[in-house]
Amino acid sequence: MSKVIKIRRGKNINLQGKAEKIMIKAKVSETYAVKPIDFVGIMPKLLVEKGDIVKAGSPLFFDKYQPEVKFTSPVSGVITSINRGERRRILEIIIKADKNQEFIKFEKANPKTLDKEQIIKNIQESGLWPAIKQRPYSVIANAKDTPKAIFISAFDSAPLAPDIDFIVKGEKKNFQTGIDALAKLTNGKIHLNINADYPAADTFTKVKDVQINKFTGPHPSGNVGIQINKICPINKGEIIWVINPQDVISIGRLFIEGKYNASKIIALAGSEVKYPKYHKIINGACISNLLVDNLLSNNNRYISGNVLTGTKINKNGYLGYYDSLITVIPEGNHFDFLGWALPGFKKYSFTKMFFSWLMTDKEFKLDTNLKGGKRAFVMTGDYNKLLPMDIYPVQLIKAILAEDIDLMEKLGIYEIAEEDFALCEFACTSKTDLQSIIRKGLDLMRKEMS
Repeated sequence: MSKVIKIRRGKNINLQGKAEKIMIKAKVSETYAVKPIDFVGIMPKLLVEKGDIVKAGSPLFFDKYQPEVKFTSPVSGVITSINRGERRRILEIIIKADKNQEFIKFEKANPKTLDKEQIIKNIQESGLWPAIKQRPYSVIANAKDTPKAIFISAFDSAPLAPDIDFIVKGEKKNFQTGIDALAKLTNGKIHLNINADYPAADTFTKVKDVQINKFTGPHPSGNVGIQINKICPINKGEIIWVINPQDVISIGRLFIEGKYNASKIIALAGSEVKYPKYHKIINGACISNLLVDNLLSNNNRYISGNVLTGTKINKNGYLGYYDSLITVIPEGNHFDFLGWALPGFKKYSFTKMFFSWLMTDKEFKLDTNLKGGKRAFVMTGDYNKLLPMDIYPVQLIKAILAEDIDLMEKLGIYEIAEEDFALCEFACTSKTDLQSIIRKGLDLMRKEMS
């Protein structure tokens, strides 16, 4: 019998522009990008040059620290540019897609008939291994490890997040095949976590060889880190792998079709989108085609991902590897005269500073304005109301800033990732960049403990 776990601490942020459950096959993008900056902790080594011809599934680069982990092209076409940043850091590899797609052939087989090494090799060669991440550190999993469990969050509680039950409709066979492959990679359980507040898709409820757990409560109840904390906490030396449902489906397709099929469904949402809907695209697509005649204004912030954890991109930018949402909200480059001194019926308030906190069902139109400047830590206790883990968040942040390894361990650094502190960052009175601090702490621990 599945567990029902209640998350009491947290906060739902109701924003305007939630995607309507209508599926659109998006206009085919002319160019696609694979971005090494999407993958934390890797050192990319290029395998291609400008002008090279590639197929879908052709390796573009590999990780210096794990050479067996390959990052492959989502489409067939020509490498048109390799964009670099400071110190020649590789930012994007741009591929101009062919009209008729060609695919590299990989092993087509029933995962139940293969051993662990064969499954790992097939996933790595196809370029799908980066979809599997590990806790602690929230980095790409090491195939040499054996995780004590694998976690899949089958719902997303972030603002404007896509409905994953809607996305996976009709994918039972591919999802089950993906689960069959993942089951060979652990001696423990595969935990499939669904939302207890509404009936889940039969793609999830009818899958075999998983333990289904039910969660209810506000955001961040959909974060896999919170779910791990409540079901199977991580102790020092232990490893858990995590993966998104759409990536499980991609792994299933790999073994059924014998090719890297990078198609996925995303939501286009936000208060500045005329027609927020779901779109079927290929991963890494340019978002410009989705925005044509579909914006209410021009002064916008374009985000690959959600407003709390997503990455800022431009209007002609590319979807991030792990993202299933494009969010468009107003840019906050303006000044509110006496903004804090007015009643603020239309302004969102977590601390009950404005009367709008009384309107619990109201959808808000928020921009990117910080509403103030950075300052020293203000001890409000708000972090404890928003992070449903049994840790001391302020003390952990300070331990990271002090680079105190022993104290970071004692305060629970192994259990967290940046996204778990995103809500705290949103409500932070001090305007502290908490996610960046958490990332620095995780990188430091990984360096010291490896």
